[in-house]
Amino acid sequence: MTSEKGTYKKHRFLTEYQKVQSGEKFYECKECRKTFIRRSTLSQHLRIHTGEKPYKCKECGQPFRQRAHLIRHYKLHTGEKPYACKECGKAFTVLQELTQHQRLHTGEKPYACKECGKAFRVHQQLARHQRIHTGEKPYEICQQLTVHQSIHTGEKPHECKDCGKTFRLRQQLVRHQRIHTREKPYECVDCWKTFSSYPQLISHQSIHAGERPFECEACGKAFRLYSQLTQHQSIHTGEKPYQCKECRKPFRLLSQLSQHQSIHTGEKPYQCKDCGKAFRLYSFLSQHQRIHTGEKPYKCKECKKAFRQHSHLTQHQKIHGGT
Repeated sequence: MTSEKGTYKKHRFLTEYQKVQSGEKFYECKECRKTFIRRSTLSQHLRIHTGEKPYKCKECGQPFRQRAHLIRHYKLHTGEKPYACKECGKAFTVLQELTQHQRLHTGEKPYACKECGKAFRVHQQLARHQRIHTGEKPYEICQQLTVHQSIHTGEKPHECKDCGKTFRLRQQLVRHQRIHTREKPYECVDCWKTFSSYPQLISHQSIHAGERPFECEACGKAFRLYSQLTQHQSIHTGEKPYQCKECRKPFRLLSQLSQHQSIHTGEKPYQCKDCGKAFRLYSFLSQHQRIHTGEKPYKCKECKKAFRQHSHLTQHQKIHGGT
């Protein structure tokens, strides 16, 4: 029996190898017509359409489509970084991250654009760059129906134990909790800057790629992200689609509405580690922390006097006759 199993495995791997060599792809996705050599790869791909994420982290509850993604994520909790760079000693949780990092030292850029020849260190950078040529707008994708419906029902079943704020999605809660923990698990492979959420990292990375594929038809201004273009266009249309349920005040941006709502809720999620004082907005906390650090980044060009806040500098400049 064991011999038969071994023979079957060899035959299966040989068949798959032959498909790779011939370019043959048997398994087709009925949703998007993408084809795959292995049935297992098709099964993984289908989860993109179904939204299924069967692999859940026991530490924070975050779900994943693939087991490999869960294993990689779990190392964030354990702190395990087994892959170290021989040049500078920086350690990584995944071998792929080390490989990408080492190209900083070698200068290698193995991913070249077929359209213009521009080369990149990381394949994701090439994929983002190619949207300049293709005009693809990948951010115009609808969320899953169940997620969308919660917008209408107003249901927010996921509650933060630290401040009591509730969320529609568990992922939103996980991201929010990083305000309290200050965790920033997403690292840019170009400059090593860290971020609390994956969308923030993706937004940041296009700075390195230098691409601005989304252009406003009204004024010609170009943007790195489609969401930035959408926000900008409301300047021309005057549209304010985000309305406060408490006082009916409308806003152009969802972030503006979120900031405003904390006036009604009294929520102050940003706490100073030095004195414990809490603030509604992160910008308020940043200003406050200068009391402890002594930082005065705003300097008068006339007399070189420095101030903690820009408004204080503006007030001071009136002495010199500034406007």
